[in-house]
Amino acid sequence: MGVWSRKSIETLKREAHGGDRPALLRSLGVLNLTAFGVGNTVGAGIFVLTGTVAALRAGPAVTLCFLLASVACFFAGLCYAEYASMVPVAGSAYSYAYATFGELIAWIIGWCIMFEYLFSASLVAISWSGYVTSSLGDLGLHLPAVLANAPLRADEHDHVILTGAWINFPAVLVTLACTALLIVGTRASALVNSVIVIAKVLAILILVAFCVPHIDTQLWHPFVPPNAGKFGDFGWSGVLRGAGIVFFAYIGFDGVSTLAEEAKNPQRTMPLSLGLSLLICTALYVAVSLAVTGIADYHLLNVPDPLYRALSLAHANLDWLKALVAVVAGFGLIPVILLSLLGQVRIFYAMGRDGLLPPSLSRCSERFHTPHVGTLITGGASALVAGLFPLDLLGELISIGTLMAFAIVCAGIILLRKRMPGLQRPFRTPWVPVVPVLGVISCVVLMAGLPLSTWIRLAIWLALGFAIYFGYGQKHSRLAAERT
Repeated sequence: MGVWSRKSIETLKREAHGGDRPALLRSLGVLNLTAFGVGNTVGAGIFVLTGTVAALRAGPAVTLCFLLASVACFFAGLCYAEYASMVPVAGSAYSYAYATFGELIAWIIGWCIMFEYLFSASLVAISWSGYVTSSLGDLGLHLPAVLANAPLRADEHDHVILTGAWINFPAVLVTLACTALLIVGTRASALVNSVIVIAKVLAILILVAFCVPHIDTQLWHPFVPPNAGKFGDFGWSGVLRGAGIVFFAYIGFDGVSTLAEEAKNPQRTMPLSLGLSLLICTALYVAVSLAVTGIADYHLLNVPDPLYRALSLAHANLDWLKALVAVVAGFGLIPVILLSLLGQVRIFYAMGRDGLLPPSLSRCSERFHTPHVGTLITGGASALVAGLFPLDLLGELISIGTLMAFAIVCAGIILLRKRMPGLQRPFRTPWVPVVPVLGVISCVVLMAGLPLSTWIRLAIWLALGFAIYFGYGQKHSRLAAERT
């Protein structure tokens, strides 16, 4: 079968229990998994994208962007839940595609998700640096600009130019710290993450509650600003493009699925965690985006720290809320970086186990039972990108691979139902094929709204991926070796 060889469901189930190597430790319950999903999703959407998308794409209608993205994620989440309950294995959409469409499509999906996780961790680290630098500045502690900014940026023609800075050192530092925490162990990072996420959600609710009395509804008019003469620059096309961009925030749901092999009672915990994550995140997105665009002019929010900037621009004295946001962002963005790195490492783990990447990437530490080699490589690469590249150059690169992965997962449910109708499914996606088809359509529409430059960069990344697959992966595939 070659590149179209499919891994059997039985093989995936055997791998979920360790296969021929030490199994990952099953230590994560519903609270841990939901906290990972909420921690990654809420941090990325609220602290990073709310201001950028409002300022450049949709204005106050950034709220509609989050709602549109959540609809697509709802359909995809139902499909993810069926796969995750049926085959609780590391690798998420990559592993699902391997069983449904074959090795080549699985490689494409794994490579795209790798692209998303790598830049996701870097982008959030840059935003973390922005919040920390601003809050320290308010306290009179000013970091040298050459050590707190990226040496590269994109000009108005999308060309990369030098800024004169040396490195974004805080972004590098937080990425490396999260890498060290992941090497110590998933359970340790899960406990840290759960505590931070609960505190973060409570703080965000306080933020919204105290912003409501100071909202100026005139700032919401027009709610959907008129188009500026170009597709994607405000108007309804801006809402569509903005929805495609903020979809990056929902990568947390794929991140939950990558942890299926470490979940306790995954047939129950995975669907429940995915559903709870989506519900909590959507409610918080809507509330915060309305509050932020209601207290500050959205044109001024294209910064790495939009919540902090919005509170600074509010007519009322909200300095104590600024302090709260600084603390919450300082701690609250850490779980986002953690899960982005963790998702990338688990993709490495699954692809290394299959022989498509070097097997050292799936090797677990005897002391900590974590894939330490993949973690070190991921953390180092993400830290390098975070230190050198700016927020605006990474922002629109994040979503497209995730949307592609979600669309293939939705299509895979239809295919697997036809091929294996009698397979045990602890959770069944309702109304098949309607829900999966709506999931595919939703994801494709959001992808179509993304700019051409994003598609070009994706094509370059895919070309590199094909070179690695045909130069290494296909020759070392364990599945191919077992069938010869």
